[in-house]
Amino acid sequence: MRSIPNHSQWGKAVLAAAFIITTLVYWPGLSGGWLFDDYPNIVDNRGVQPHDANLPSLIGAALSSPSSEFKRPLSSLSFAADYLTGGLDPFGWKLTNLIIHLLNGALVFLLARALLSASRTTRPADGICAYTVAALIAGGWMLLPINLTGVLYVVQRMESLANLFVMLGLVGYVAGRRRMLTDATIQPGRNGAYWAGFSLCAISVVFATAVGALAKETAVMLPLYACLIEWALFRFASRDGAHDWRLFALFAIVLVLPLVIGLAWLAPKVASPGYWSTRDFTLGTRLLSEARIVVDYLVWTLLPTPRTLSFYHDDFAISTGLLSPWTTLACMVVLAGLVAITVWLRPRQPLVALGIALFLGCQLLTGTVLPLELVYEHRNYFASFGLLLAMVPVLAVPMTHFMALPRRVLLGGLLLLWIGQTALTASAWGNPLQLAKTLADRAPDSPRAQYELGRLYIIYSNYDPASPFTKLAYAPLERAAALPGSSILPQQALIFLNSRMHLPIKDTWWDSMVSKLKARRPGVQDESSLGALTQCARHGECDLPKARMVEAYLAALSHPNPSARLLAMYGDYAWNVLGDHDLGERMVADAVKNTPDEPAYHITLARMLAVQGHYPEVEKQLQALRTLNIGGRLDHDIAGVQALVPPRH
Repeated sequence: MRSIPNHSQWGKAVLAAAFIITTLVYWPGLSGGWLFDDYPNIVDNRGVQPHDANLPSLIGAALSSPSSEFKRPLSSLSFAADYLTGGLDPFGWKLTNLIIHLLNGALVFLLARALLSASRTTRPADGICAYTVAALIAGGWMLLPINLTGVLYVVQRMESLANLFVMLGLVGYVAGRRRMLTDATIQPGRNGAYWAGFSLCAISVVFATAVGALAKETAVMLPLYACLIEWALFRFASRDGAHDWRLFALFAIVLVLPLVIGLAWLAPKVASPGYWSTRDFTLGTRLLSEARIVVDYLVWTLLPTPRTLSFYHDDFAISTGLLSPWTTLACMVVLAGLVAITVWLRPRQPLVALGIALFLGCQLLTGTVLPLELVYEHRNYFASFGLLLAMVPVLAVPMTHFMALPRRVLLGGLLLLWIGQTALTASAWGNPLQLAKTLADRAPDSPRAQYELGRLYIIYSNYDPASPFTKLAYAPLERAAALPGSSILPQQALIFLNSRMHLPIKDTWWDSMVSKLKARRPGVQDESSLGALTQCARHGECDLPKARMVEAYLAALSHPNPSARLLAMYGDYAWNVLGDHDLGERMVADAVKNTPDEPAYHITLARMLAVQGHYPEVEKQLQALRTLNIGGRLDHDIAGVQALVPPRH
């Protein structure tokens, strides 16, 4: 009779050790700096850097995310809170991420234990292991190398915060379903406990999805995950074993109806070639490529190597046909096999079936028809839980099971591999230059990895021609510029570097930049590059040939439907550097027409109009700003523009 408490105590020790080891492994990485998308979303985003916590500032922060048209207000508010607490010192921001990750680990434990208990194949003799197995799942998940970017890459708090509510919602759903099945009566409609359980299921799914989506849109997958749990474990059954129509109605409302509406809204966009104009892949080549990527994710999760987990995956070779490369067809066969195995395992090993289904289901949003970048490790933050749920219970079996010792040895070896890989990578993340070197070594054909190394050398050089870092910067930047598919970031950095040091700028850098801008529609990085050169010229720090800058802008604008951001940047350059006020005003006016709900463009245009004495037009922009002034977030800007208008107007 004492064995069960002993096993429970052992499980608690495993869980406590997992939290301690995770904290120790990640701690060195908290000392690192900002990286990649941290800059547009945090460092260069004044919206998440409020001076105080008044309501207008917080509303402005909530609506300031450039990553999504849905703004992700919950994540942005958490960024603002970190800024108010410690400024732009990344340590505190990364510490917040680690705390969220540990909270997610606790929820993974609760969810895994609930699923283990609910599994129809769990025999009484195995019940004593449920606590320990859940602790091993949670510990392994917290220490998986593929989940590192959800912790140390600050901007991906969006992913980890969204999944905090996903996990919480699933814990609530499983608790509600178990409550629905505990009553002995076969008349659930007459039983208060049944309705309490059903209400908990519905509230958990609806509320957690709604709140999680405020952090990142990936939280909308929660109803699908709950449906997969229902399919694998509970089977839409009531206490008497019959199908429960209320559950079908619930998922029709929270899953099927939103799915139909979403597909109807998305289908015309996906079918339009212009929807893919900023990418170097089409819908067809994306779907072919994602078959390989999903299989890669599976391998990277369970058997990670430094070369595969390189953070930058812009060197991924796109599939152009079933046999181009041949692994495309092979991976499609693997995925089809996984789906078949999942269906076959459902009545035999429901936890394994559920784990595989959760892994595959997680890929449906980011790995299908949306024109997102092809590969990102953080997309497996939830998917990796599914793989561990499928694998760990099979390996962590009592010693009475067949081949128990080899299974446990394999599980122990995997845990040590994950701890070691995460510890080594986290250590590199603690030093920005060491991280840049590490990632450039891991991905020698990645333009972004090579650019980031060159950029760090520039920062360390302090624009001193005599600095040893200055000489080191050229090689990775020129390598990045020459790699296929690279943006104009490397050329911009080379031009920026030599201009700041008053050294000659090679014509080949300008020619290469213009050629890339003509060849394809500019992406976000291309626009950011032109913006950086514009600001450098505007502030008098860079002496850039005006003809070359105009040539670059015209090349970027030569594509149909240029972005509002690009139009506004050219307007800024024309107004402040070229001194062409008419051109500057026209460009910013076009930006306003392109994106009328962006206050910054209205503010800029209003200031331009006021300088030229076009006060009636200024009033039109002020009226637009008043319409967008939610919660008083634009009060200061409106007052600033209003001050430019003489009282008689």
